Amino acid sequence: MDILVLGAGAWGTALAISAGQRHRVTLWARDAAQAAAIAGRGENTAYLPGHRLPAGVRVASRADGEPGMLAQRHDVVIIATPMAGLRQMLVSVAGCTRPVAWLCKGFEAPVAQPYGLLGHEVRAEVAPQLAAGALSGPSFAQEVARGQPTALVAASDAAAVREALVAAFHGPTLRVYVNDDLAGVEVGGAVKNVLAIATGLCDGLALGLNARAALVTRGLAEMTRLGVALGARVDTFMGLSGLGDLVLTATGDLSRNRRVGLLLAEGRTLQQAVASLGHVAEGVYSARTVVERASRLGVEMPIAAGVVDLLDGRVSPAQAVAALMGRDPAAERG
Repeated sequence: MDILVLGAGAWGTALAISAGQRHRVTLWARDAAQAAAIAGRGENTAYLPGHRLPAGVRVASRADGEPGMLAQRHDVVIIATPMAGLRQMLVSVAGCTRPVAWLCKGFEAPVAQPYGLLGHEVRAEVAPQLAAGALSGPSFAQEVARGQPTALVAASDAAAVREALVAAFHGPTLRVYVNDDLAGVEVGGAVKNVLAIATGLCDGLALGLNARAALVTRGLAEMTRLGVALGARVDTFMGLSGLGDLVLTATGDLSRNRRVGLLLAEGRTLQQAVASLGHVAEGVYSARTVVERASRLGVEMPIAAGVVDLLDGRVSPAQAVAALMGRDPAAERG
């Protein structure tokens, strides 16, 4: 199988390393200098240092062809850009007849609509004919590159896309499940990043394990409410792309979004916290779009709203926690 990975960040590189042990993979970098550096060193020292590319991985750039042209030469196309780059990349491969999937998680900043869109909604606007979906689930790039056991979800309304993703990535250390609830899988991937910031804040303030458990559980309820309002199934949020991804991102030491919360609890500014990461923390950019979309749908998300207030500097870390604890008593429900 020939696989094209468009984007040479940490996650795109990790998947290329995993699949490159069984298939032929082209890892495409937008920047020719970056592509040359990766090819010359045999590893992506900028985003995933210490992990060698297997022989099955070839590095390419625009000098080798534009994404739309290269897509037609491969069996599966993976878009490994941040959410901010998804729209442009979907436009680039809009004429592709091969299965396409994106890795990014989040809501796009408002463009053609007054609110942010999920990946499948962006696809519907710019490339509706594309057979596409998302590859998501609880996964840190470093662990996938090391070959540590990981389970992902191939989500699409097209069976051919789900089957192609399984054929491309299912292997000895990477298990791929299928799900036709694309909206649910995408909401889980978007909201868990916002909730991970809140959990990092909780841990950074040393509020204890009881508080963390409460926050994760009530955060899952918020995620589910938004997903159902957007047409998702409830059961999706009890799976890998819901509860699984939330637990990993909210508690794992490799989580960039959790790290943002920890740094804010230490008294760092948002700019300082983001600058120290060296990578994109999608929760910082999608928090506001999550809350705005929820508000338009009449969905209450107090934890996510508290994160937005914190990121915008309207409240301090302590005030954000106090606001959540000061809410009126209520029945536990979804």
